[in-house]
Amino acid sequence: MGGWFNREINTIEDYKGLKMRLPGLAGEVVAAAGATVVNLPGGEIATAMASGSIDAVDWVGPYNDLAFGLYQNAAYYYYPGWQEPSGMLDNFINLDAWNSLPDDLKAIVAAANGAVNTQVLSEFIARNNESLRVLRQDHGVDVRPYPPEVLKELARLSAEVVERMAAQDPLSTDLFESLRAFRKDAVGWAAYSEQAFLEARSADPSW
Repeated sequence: MGGWFNREINTIEDYKGLKMRLPGLAGEVVAAAGATVVNLPGGEIATAMASGSIDAVDWVGPYNDLAFGLYQNAAYYYYPGWQEPSGMLDNFINLDAWNSLPDDLKAIVAAANGAVNTQVLSEFIARNNESLRVLRQDHGVDVRPYPPEVLKELARLSAEVVERMAAQDPLSTDLFESLRAFRKDAVGWAAYSEQAFLEARSADPSW
């Protein structure tokens, strides 16, 4: 999700003066839009929203947000999560230790990591489904889409932030160009696959 807000986001100007807990690159983007980024550990988020020391927060999604009770102190729940459309699990292994493993054990570790990643993502989909229903029906949460023009401006600012950071050294530049080329192909394919499928599925709301 895009996050919880105590003010409406109708234009990109509404980010000016907004105090938001949003770490990482996304925080750089909303800062470029005029927001003040406040870095807080997860355990302090709900208290900060309740006290008014922050105006908005991005945590995870319906399942985790419901557990934190964020709906109790925020007026609006915006989507989509432009700043983090999905998540991937990381498992960092010392390179020397990895290289010391025989090929069969490397294959086992790789297969286990792939299986766990798929399982966790699938579980989040199922739990987010139910939690969003609870937030809307049981708690009356006002779930809103970001206006298209806001998303367009956030995309423009995102490109500026990432391109500036990628230009800082040759390795970052190479990685960014590789990712950008892949994204171009992926967006093209998604128009024929996921996007087209979701549009077709939404044509029959009885399912």
